[in-house]
Amino acid sequence: MQLRTLLATLLLMSLAVLAACHRTPDDEQIRKAIAAAAASAEKGSSTATVADLSDDFDGNAGQLGKRDLANLVRVFALRGEKVHALLGPVSVEARGERMVATFTVTLTAGSGVLPDNAGAYRVETGWRKDGDAWHCITATWTRAL
Repeated sequence: MQLRTLLATLLLMSLAVLAACHRTPDDEQIRKAIAAAAASAEKGSSTATVADLSDDFDGNAGQLGKRDLANLVRVFALRGEKVHALLGPVSVEARGERMVATFTVTLTAGSGVLPDNAGAYRVETGWRKDGDAWHCITATWTRAL
């Protein structure tokens, strides 16, 4: 009986160690961050939308910074306009110590049943690892249609 208890304890400890060693792969962390940002924008949460952007984030060569994007989400929320983001597949590849994620996104916004604004975009984002977390440092986008 004592041997069985000892073996069960060792097995549970081994499983706990293996679970603690599990780490989400870098590309999956980036995909999750992109999906979370889109979901947060849809909810009108400006803080959560920009949570994974670096403080020095550069959008479309200086057109939009981290604070600008947060303010844009705030404006839509204050106006009662809904933002919807439909993400296409996200491709992530390593480039040296950085990662690049590319995807398409269809954005719609409006306060009525039909959207007032809609557009599909090709997006390329650059990511830098700070400690254990990845932060988006740059993004460029162009109309896909």
